[in-house]
Parts: sequence; C-alpha cells; structure tokens
Amino acid sequence: MSTADTTRGTLPTTSASAGIEAVARRKAARRRGAGTGDGRSGTRAAGRKPTSTIIVTAILVIVALYFLVPVYWVVINATKTTEDLFATGGFWFGSEFTLWENIRSVLAANNGIFPRWALNSIVYAGVGSVLATYFATAAGYALAKYRFPGRRFVYVLVLGGVLVPGTAVALPLFFLFSSIGITNTYWSVLIPSLVSPFGLFLSSIYANAAVPDELLEAGRIDGVGELGLFHRLALPQLVPAMVTVLLFQFVAIWNNYMLPLVMLADERLYPITLGLDNWRAQTDRLPEFYQLTVGGALLSVIPLAILILVLQRFWRGGLTEGSVKG
Repeated sequence: MSTADTTRGTLPTTSASAGIEAVARRKAARRRGAGTGDGRSGTRAAGRKPTSTIIVTAILVIVALYFLVPVYWVVINATKTTEDLFATGGFWFGSEFTLWENIRSVLAANNGIFPRWALNSIVYAGVGSVLATYFATAAGYALAKYRFPGRRFVYVLVLGGVLVPGTAVALPLFFLFSSIGITNTYWSVLIPSLVSPFGLFLSSIYANAAVPDELLEAGRIDGVGELGLFHRLALPQLVPAMVTVLLFQFVAIWNNYMLPLVMLADERLYPITLGLDNWRAQTDRLPEFYQLTVGGALLSVIPLAILILVLQRFWRGGLTEGSVKG
C-alpha cells in the first residue's frame, strides 16, 4: 500500500479524533472557568447576606411542605380503618394499623380491577413517554442544528404548543378520533401522549448548547450520514435532556385525567387516575370506598417516587446544563 493510500485511510479517523478532542477541550475549559473564572461566583456566595439566605431557605421549606404534606396524609390515612379515617386526625395514626389489609382490599376490589388499571397506566406512561422523548429529542436536535425555510415559524409553533393546556384539546381530539373509530381504545390515549412541545423546546435548547458543530463536521468528514450523526454522536451528548423530558412526560401521562375521561368508556381501559375517581364517586353510598381510594392513591404514588429517585441526578443535570449555552 502506498503512502498516499495510507494517508487517505487514516484521515477520517484523525478528523473524528480531532473533533472529539475539541469537545473534550471545550468541556475542560468550561469546568476550569466554573472552578476558577474571575471569582465572581465565589464573591456572590461569600457576599450573600444572612437575611437573603434565611428568606430563600424559608421559601424552599414552604414549597417542600406544600408538596410533601399531601403525600404524608395519604401514607398515614392508608394505615387506618374506615372508622378511624373519620374518627381521628388526618395527620396521625389511628387505633389500628391496617395498611396491609387495606392494600389487599385494593388489589382484590372489583375482581382485581386495580392491577389492570396500574398496568394500563404503565403502558400509557411508559410507551408514551419513551416515544415522546425520542421524537422530541430528534425534533429539538433538528431545530438546533439545521437551518431551513420556516424554521422560525416551527419554533414559534412549538412555543405556542407549550402554552396550550391539554384539557383544551381533549374534546377536539375526541371528535377527530371518533370520526376514524379509535375512541375507547389504547390508541386514543397513546397517540396524543406522543407529542411533547415542552420536551421539544427543552431538547432544542440543550442540543444547541451540548452538541458542538465541530463534532458533527468531523463526523461528516468521516462519511457518517445525518441519521448516524444523530444516533451515534448527538444522542450520547443529549442523555441528560432526554432523561429530563422522559421524567416530565411520564409524570404528565401518569397523572393525566381529562384525556382518558373523554376518550374511554370501558372500565378495563382506565388508567389509575380515572379508576380512583370512579371509586371516589361511589363513596356516598358505600363508605368503604373511601379506604379503597386512599389505599389506591398510596400505591399510585410509589412508581413515581421510584422513578424520580432513580433519575433525579439526570433530571438536575438536564435542567441546569440545558439552560446555559456553552
């Protein structure tokens, strides 16, 4: 083999290595700037007034209590009998600890319908959040890294989608899906869940900051196609943003109530939110459904708590890194 052939054979690898080294240098410089810089961040921390620290801490404590007190109430009252639920205070245990009996009652009620609701919620939230995250990441990457006619219009359209609440489009979606015959099916809840305007917006910002143009150019010199650039080079850089979008979308679909209420008539297709509301509606004539509703609410919180605990480090990274353009 000639020297020219050898040079041609090693040029792509060299260019890719140069692109990767450029990314590494940029990240190292960013870390050094964050660690040393001009000392302004350290000066702000050192010069912060005690009064400001106390106020910020107090606000954070109030916000934490706002979110944690309802969870605490559910945990405490899920351990009570129906009589103790009304005869004792809501923030302390009753005379009997009946948590396990209540959970068994929840799982066995209505011929074991609650596990079916839980499985439906897992399908809706799991499949919907994964596909929505992929679509939002791909579209956000395209908006950030490609210049094409109508790009600004698409971006404005996405921002408009962020501002539109899901309840506003539930009824038009019902008429649309009814005309094509897919209401009261899994598809009627899954298809709207595949769109995440907020995820697209966040992915676009993060891709603009985290995926250097030098890395993409090096890949193009190596002969990598555009899909290969996205899957092999961009996606590893976008993992924190993807996990953040996944978490937000999973929680939004899991807690969704209005869309299943409009779309579904078969109780076997209900998610947990709609099923628990169906139980709550029966409490006027059957008081034992109070305890079933509280126990079901406790079980419905557990998957979300596990997911947040597992993905919290990626979630924090996605929110902080994606908000700053490097």
